[in-house]
Amino acid sequence: MFRERFSYDPLVLPFLLGLIFIVTYLALGAIRMIKNLPAEDKIRLGKSFFSKQILLSIREIFNECLLHLRIFKKNPVLGYMHMSIALGWFMMIVLAHVEVKLYAPSRFNLPYYPIFFRYFVRETQETLDGAVFFFLMDFFLLMVLSGVGIAMYKRFNSKATGLRRTTRLKWNDRIALYALWSIFPLRLLAESFTSGISGGSFLTRGFGMVFETFVSNDLHVRPTWWAYSLALGTFFFTLPFSRFMHIPTEMLLILFRNAGIKHRTTGTGIAQTEIYSCSRCGICIDACQMVSAARLENKATVYFIRELREGGRHNAWDMASACLMCRRCVEACPVKIESTLIRSALRQDWKMLRREPLSFLPVNHTGPARVIYFAGCMSHLTPGIEQSMVRIFEKTGTDFTFMDREGGICCGRPMMLAGETRAARELIDRNKKIILHSGADTLVTSCPICYRVFAEEYQLPLKVQHHSQFILQMMEQGKISPEFREGTRVVYHDPCELGRNSGIYEEPRKVIAAMARIEPVAEEREMGLCCGGHVGSISLTHHQRRRIAVQACNILLAPSPDAIVTACPLCKKTLMDATAEVPVVDIAQMVDNPELLRKHPNPVLQ
Repeated sequence: MFRERFSYDPLVLPFLLGLIFIVTYLALGAIRMIKNLPAEDKIRLGKSFFSKQILLSIREIFNECLLHLRIFKKNPVLGYMHMSIALGWFMMIVLAHVEVKLYAPSRFNLPYYPIFFRYFVRETQETLDGAVFFFLMDFFLLMVLSGVGIAMYKRFNSKATGLRRTTRLKWNDRIALYALWSIFPLRLLAESFTSGISGGSFLTRGFGMVFETFVSNDLHVRPTWWAYSLALGTFFFTLPFSRFMHIPTEMLLILFRNAGIKHRTTGTGIAQTEIYSCSRCGICIDACQMVSAARLENKATVYFIRELREGGRHNAWDMASACLMCRRCVEACPVKIESTLIRSALRQDWKMLRREPLSFLPVNHTGPARVIYFAGCMSHLTPGIEQSMVRIFEKTGTDFTFMDREGGICCGRPMMLAGETRAARELIDRNKKIILHSGADTLVTSCPICYRVFAEEYQLPLKVQHHSQFILQMMEQGKISPEFREGTRVVYHDPCELGRNSGIYEEPRKVIAAMARIEPVAEEREMGLCCGGHVGSISLTHHQRRRIAVQACNILLAPSPDAIVTACPLCKKTLMDATAEVPVVDIAQMVDNPELLRKHPNPVLQ
């Protein structure tokens, strides 16, 4: 058993003070975030600790906070970078505590002792017999150093690691970042200088032998261990005010999510936890078409969340108003931060739109029918789609009624996106009366924006279908028998609200595949392209929207298709205005009139 003569040295003070500070700060912060939860969410959280949810949370914390599996799937280089630092550092801490427990159990209760164990062993002039531990500690130290090396290289050459750009850092982030980068090289130096007595393996012992040839290791022991302690203390003191706050906060976020806690407003515990869980990795910047096409990098989600965290609420409002709410950033985010929900909650604080009641709106009842069809505002602006749907209803012998033949009123989704939830609820209540009065058992809509709000907000006692789902159902029942057109190649554009936001990917593709060959595109399904016309943005200019549409068309046209097929009237209109190279056709029009798939300069289609 190792006999220790020393158990304290002033050089541990920077680390120890930093540790006390960060533990206290995190404890108080966790208490504050839990306190901000509504009463019912607090109950959910408490119950989750005594159910299988806690096991799911522990597994997810290991997978995402140490292994970073989501980042690995999107970018293996970045995945290894994050994993090597997180897992390597974690394993070094665990092994250090095991060493102390085995060789100096009476000092196990000293929080600094495992971190400076090699130093205290060296001070006794005794060598430990622990070759396995020496090897493992060196192995994980090398792992961390490799990750730090990649992080440094990424900062100066992001494209080499698969990112077009990295996040712009403020001074507080820089201090924390440089402190983190210096911790492990300093540890390598400190352990190398003490390896001759306290022990080392292939890495530390190798460097120690090299240093012995031209410097006096004894003279460098205390300065390097002091520097190591200072780097640790600096990182701990700056962590709460930097991007690295995501390290502890993400674990709390995982506990909240697995307990079933949902978003409400920006001030609630779950929203605050998400804001602090953003690592500012920059992955969302590349996913955002406002950045890549409209050149509005300052509107990216990473900067929006940073503004909220740092109290820049006015700037955050401006960023929230520009967002298209397409959720590409959410899909790309390795932490799955629901930034669009945070933006929506922030918009509810605005006092921009009308506050008068909407009692002047009529409630026009329709005749009884099995299917009630809601074309939606954008379908009325592209009447060819609703005309095709009417002919499809008639060809299939569907008993239907037209809910908004004369224009009707909005579904309410645009007002919800603008933060006008009260006015939206009035519209929803009025529309719901019309739908229920029809006696229909199915509601069909051509607009994915309308489909989503009907499916999620109306709480209707009937089936809600997008017209692509209805058409597929008619095909499966043999009421529509489309003819496959040999040699016709098309690409399918996934509308944001239908695909990413509603999870409908396969039904439109099955309909199209029955008529033409679908060519894959570079960005589709979960990472489908926003057309730029989404009603989610309040402040984007026409020029900026067009740049997004042109970028989307360029990617969709890369396989040289005969036509672009989409399933959204707004996407159809926006993409059609951005390209004249091929026809842009809605699925309903394609089924109603297959001749529209012929490749020719884009006709003037309604």
